[in-house]
Parts: sequence; structure tokens; C-alpha cells
Amino acid sequence: MKTLRQRFLPAPLMSVVLAIFWPVLNQSWSLGQVLLGLLLAIIVPWFTDALRTEKPRLRRPGVLLRLGLVVLKDIVTSNLNVARLIVGAESNIRPGFVWLPLRITDPHGIFALACIVTMTPGTLSAELAPDHKHLLIHAFNVDDEAALIATIQSRYEAPLMEIFT
Repeated sequence: MKTLRQRFLPAPLMSVVLAIFWPVLNQSWSLGQVLLGLLLAIIVPWFTDALRTEKPRLRRPGVLLRLGLVVLKDIVTSNLNVARLIVGAESNIRPGFVWLPLRITDPHGIFALACIVTMTPGTLSAELAPDHKHLLIHAFNVDDEAALIATIQSRYEAPLMEIFT
């Protein structure tokens, strides 16, 4: 039996994200946009709750916060690095695909890792292997494949394993 909170707010994190990002994406904090964001934050989780067969179980919220700060820092740093490469000589750019071996097994953690890789400028999640043991990443500039894999595993995958397993 669902509690009152579970019945009316089946996905509180999704609700918070929707309520915040709706006005941001619409570039307007007018009363109408804020109210529409709040309405969507309540309605969308109701309709999508049946689609989520396995609910994520988040552990270690401190690690989640620390990971968020790392990702924000990496997004800024990567923006600067990609801009430097674009302005520089084209011969300095070495794009490539890299298969990232996954140690994380939780589907929500894999999804979060794929999203983080895609949000970071210069990298993009391209494919998840059918066995969910490798993630194909396209990188704008691959100087050292092993270093790229080690960086992603230590900066993103390791904290996600603490959060989701």
C-alpha cells in the first residue's frame, strides 16, 4: 500500500527538477511559468510512475552533492578546453570512439553516467553494449584512451557506484 506522499508525489526528485527547470528552460520566472512548472512537477510523475518498473534507491546524498560539484567544474573546464581546441590548429584535434568498461551495474547509475558524459563538452555517450558492460563514448579529442577511461571511471563512475549500489 502506498503512503500519502508516494500517492501524490511518486517521484519527489523528478518533481523538484521539473519545478526548477521549467522556468529556466522557458527563460522566464514569471508567475505563470512558475505555476505551470509546479503543475507539471505534480502531474508528470503521476503519468510516468507506471513506466518506471524499478525505482532508484539513492544512498549517500553527500556523495551525490560532491559528484554534482565535480560535474559542474568539469563542464566549465571542458568548455574552455573545447574552445581552445576549436580556435587552435585543426591538426591538434584527434576525435575518436572509446569503449568504456563499466563496473557499475545499476541501470539508474549507468543512465546517470551516460548523461554526465553527454553533458560534459567534448564527450558524448553513443551506445550501451547489449550486455550493459561497456559504454561507447565519442570524444572530441582523444590524446590518451586509457587516461580518458580512468578519468571517467574515477570522477564519475566510482561516486555513482556509491550512490546507486
